[in-house]
Amino acid sequence: MAVDSARGASAFWRWWTAGTASAVGSAVGAVALPLTALTALDASAFEMGIIVAASYVAWLVIGLPAGVMVQRLPMRQAQIGADLARAAAVISIPLTWWWGCLTVTQLVIVALVISFANVIFDVANATFLPSIVSKEQLQSRNSLISGTHAATQLGGPSVGGLIVQVLGAVPTLIVDAASYLVSALLLRTLPERRTEAPDRWPPVRAMIREGWRFVVHHPVMGPCMWAATAANAVCGAQHALYALYLVRELHAEPGLVGLLLAADGVGALIGAALTNRITARLGTARALIVAGFVAVAGALIVPLGTGWQAFVAFTVGNVVFSAGVVVLSVVTRTYRQIASPPQLLPRVVATVRFVSWGAIPVGGLVAGAIAGVLSGRVTLLIFVVAAACMPLILLASPIRHLRNLTDYQQGEDSTGSPPERMVVVRH
Repeated sequence: MAVDSARGASAFWRWWTAGTASAVGSAVGAVALPLTALTALDASAFEMGIIVAASYVAWLVIGLPAGVMVQRLPMRQAQIGADLARAAAVISIPLTWWWGCLTVTQLVIVALVISFANVIFDVANATFLPSIVSKEQLQSRNSLISGTHAATQLGGPSVGGLIVQVLGAVPTLIVDAASYLVSALLLRTLPERRTEAPDRWPPVRAMIREGWRFVVHHPVMGPCMWAATAANAVCGAQHALYALYLVRELHAEPGLVGLLLAADGVGALIGAALTNRITARLGTARALIVAGFVAVAGALIVPLGTGWQAFVAFTVGNVVFSAGVVVLSVVTRTYRQIASPPQLLPRVVATVRFVSWGAIPVGGLVAGAIAGVLSGRVTLLIFVVAAACMPLILLASPIRHLRNLTDYQQGEDSTGSPPERMVVVRH
C-alpha cells in the first residue's frame, strides 16, 4: 500500500511525539520503581527478580494471541486503552504509599498490569508504523525511533535519579503516570487504522499457528528471533540486578544510580546513530554478527573492577552492550517490516516478541534466584554465556553467507508462508 508522504509525515511525527512522551516518563519510572522496592519496602534480590519478571511476563501469556487481537481491534483505540490502563496502575503506587499500605505484592500487580498493556500497545505500535512510512524510509525511521529511545534512556534515568534524590522514589512515579496520559491524548489525534476485515475470521489458533510457522521456519527471521531472545535474557538479568548491584554491592547513592543507568542510553544513542553507516559499509547481515560480538564484550565488562573502577567498568560495559543490541534491534525490526506480508505483520511481530521478550522475565527470575545465593557481580558474569549465544546463533544460520538480510529472495504463496526453497544472492 502506497503511503501519502505529506499525511504520512504528519501522522508519523504525532505518533513519534506520543511515543517519546511515554518513553520519557517510563525512563524516569525505570529508576523510581526499583528504588521504591529497595528503599520503601527493603525488597530482597528474589523479590526484585519477581518484579522485573512481572513487568514482561505478559509476553509469555498473551504474546501470541496479541497479534490476532491487534489485527481484529481498532489500533488507535487499543493503544489509547493501554495508555490509560498503565497510567491508572502507576498512579496507584503513590496513592497507597501515602495511605501507608504499599506492599511488594502491589508492585508486582502493577508490573503485571503494565506488562499486559505493553503487549497490546507495542504490537499495535509496530504494526502501525509501516502504514505511514515507505519501505525506503523504514530503516531510517527505525533508527530515529531507537535514537529517540536512547536519548530518553540517557536523560530519563539521570532526571529520575535527581527527582528521587529530592522527592523520594514513590512521588517520582507520578511523572511516569502523567506521560501515559499525554501519550493517550496525542494518539487520539491520529486517524483510526485497522486491517480490512474478512466476512468471517479464521479460528484464532489457526491465525496464531500461521504467524508462528512463518517466523520459525523462515531462514533469516527465525535465527534473528533466537539471537534477540538471547539478548533479552541478558537484558532481563541486567534489569533485575543493576539497581541492587549498584546500591548494595557498590554502595552508590540514588543520584549516582540514575547517572550510571543513563549509560545504557548513551550506548543506544551511539548504536542508533551508527546503524545506517555500519550497514552501508558491512551490509545488514554482517553488521548483525559484528554487533553480536560487540554486545558480548560489553556484557563481560559491566561487572568488572572494584571501587571507582567498578563504576567506570559498569558505564563502559553498558555503553558497549547497548550499542551492539540496538544495531541488532534496528536491523532485524526493519527486515521484519519489509519481509513480512502485510496481512501477517501483526502476528509476526507478536510471535517474535512472544519468544524474545518472553526471555526477559525468565532472565530476571533466574538472575534474582542466582544473585540471592551468590552475588549480583557473579550472576552478571554468568549471563555473559547467554550473551555469547547472540553471534553464535547467527553464525550457525544461513545469515553467515549473506551480506544483506534481503539477499534472501523468496516467493510467497497465498497465505504468505515462506516457500520450501530459498535462493541466496551472494555478493
